[in-house]
Amino acid sequence: MKRTLLPILLASATVAFARNPKIAADLEDSDPNSTVDVIVQFKEAPTPARHGHMLAMSARLKSHLGVANLAAYRVDAAALESLANDPDVAYISPDRPVEAAGGSLANDYKLQAVNANIAQQYGWNGTGIGVAVIDSGIQDKPDFHGPSGYRVVYAQNFIQSGSAVDDYGHGSHVAGIIGGTGGQSFGTYAGVATNVNLINLKALDKTGAGTDSAVIAAINQAIALKSAYNIRVINLSLGRPVFESYTLDPLCQAVESAWKAGIVVVVAAGNSGRTTSANTSGYGTITAPGNDPYVITVGAMKTQGTASKGDDYIASYSSKGPTLYDYVVKPDIVAPGNRMVSVLGSNTLLQVALAQNYPGNIIYNNAYFILSGTSMAAPMVSGTVALMLQQNPSLTPDLVKARLMKTASKSFPTSSIATDPVTGTMYTSYYDVFTVGAGYLDTWAALNNADALPAGKTALSPTASYNASNGTVSVVNGSSLAWGTNVVWGTNVVWGTNIFVNGSNVVWGTSIAWGTSATTGFSSIWSNSIAWGTSAPTTEAVAVAINGEN
Repeated sequence: MKRTLLPILLASATVAFARNPKIAADLEDSDPNSTVDVIVQFKEAPTPARHGHMLAMSARLKSHLGVANLAAYRVDAAALESLANDPDVAYISPDRPVEAAGGSLANDYKLQAVNANIAQQYGWNGTGIGVAVIDSGIQDKPDFHGPSGYRVVYAQNFIQSGSAVDDYGHGSHVAGIIGGTGGQSFGTYAGVATNVNLINLKALDKTGAGTDSAVIAAINQAIALKSAYNIRVINLSLGRPVFESYTLDPLCQAVESAWKAGIVVVVAAGNSGRTTSANTSGYGTITAPGNDPYVITVGAMKTQGTASKGDDYIASYSSKGPTLYDYVVKPDIVAPGNRMVSVLGSNTLLQVALAQNYPGNIIYNNAYFILSGTSMAAPMVSGTVALMLQQNPSLTPDLVKARLMKTASKSFPTSSIATDPVTGTMYTSYYDVFTVGAGYLDTWAALNNADALPAGKTALSPTASYNASNGTVSVVNGSSLAWGTNVVWGTNVVWGTNIFVNGSNVVWGTSIAWGTSATTGFSSIWSNSIAWGTSAPTTEAVAVAINGEN
């Protein structure tokens, strides 16, 4: 799609609604491919025949309100104009959310933070793209339905026989961020790609635990189903400690196979950025398979509860690079991940735990809940990738990754301080290449970038090298990498100009152990820490994931 055609899409998606005085202004931005809950005011009390006529125009009766000639319907947004032109209809308004006086409606502003709301206004919604969610399953909720029905088009359980329904709660939350419509909240808590098809590959059990073999089997199935469901993206909001080079790690080899098969693999960076063992200040804690140079590894930002990106900061728990053994520069990009609102699965372990310990994190008539972590940041990128591939299906995984990294916002402070809301502990973060990667996801900028990779070049993440003689760190680009090859893909263009704090042991100097032994200085890094979603979380991990930070 050429950039010059985007305004035309906007006009077809929204302006027609705004021109009709019988349609409420806050229905103006309705995605024409979505369904909306509305209240219709008729000029006379509606009769059964009238309701039948409405059904013929794709309006399904939800409730006879019995007052003021009103009735509640679920309507295909594309039919709103036709309904409004009916002479018996006086006015159509959304079935708006209400709440008790004195409260406030939680909003994580995730879409605004990355300009995904602009992309949606121009009609990009992921239609036709399949995203494989390898997680704890997905529950059937209104947020996963669209004009053509249930958008979870395939489901399989890789940990046991039986259903792939989410009984932990993590997978449904992740899927909602990728492609939920916000159907239970009149779009308030919509995901990034609201009409994407979801492929539910359950590889984590009811406690969030899984194994390499289950995840690898799920990855292999995604590859096998690629053509059948147009699977172009795999989301892995999971991870485990790194035990060897990515060249030997079977989990890394599996994600590389998917990448080479033409599937973009998006992986959470991990939640161990607060680790202070071995005096590493959280560096070197990227989890596998996020340590693989092929995949897009995502760290977590905090929106601060505002629509502005200018006050956003890194989440202190977001894992940092370089990777163990190989010194790969990670993460690749950061995205909103702190206190994210998404779909709450019914009767899941997380729902029970929240109800007992953190009831304030269950919101909006028990339909949504709040979680934090890089698990929530990764699906923001997966949803964006779906929009990019909808716009241009010919994009390769390498070009998707390169454009995302180049267009990421690179405006950060030098440092920031975060406070754990449970313990009150304060953490200082520095905005270097191993903390924020190439920058903060910008969905709209990525959609508007048309740069191509040089012939024969890839977008594998480079490695880092430490010069012990002068205490400096530099990026090492192999001959096959695009980075640094020309002005378009120069290192400073992709990663920015202020991402190295050379010689600073406070940030990453000699304490990171750039020696001949890849594990020197990291022997106690992992201890009992785990990545959210890979095994039964510890009390500390639960607190971080649910509460996030201030």
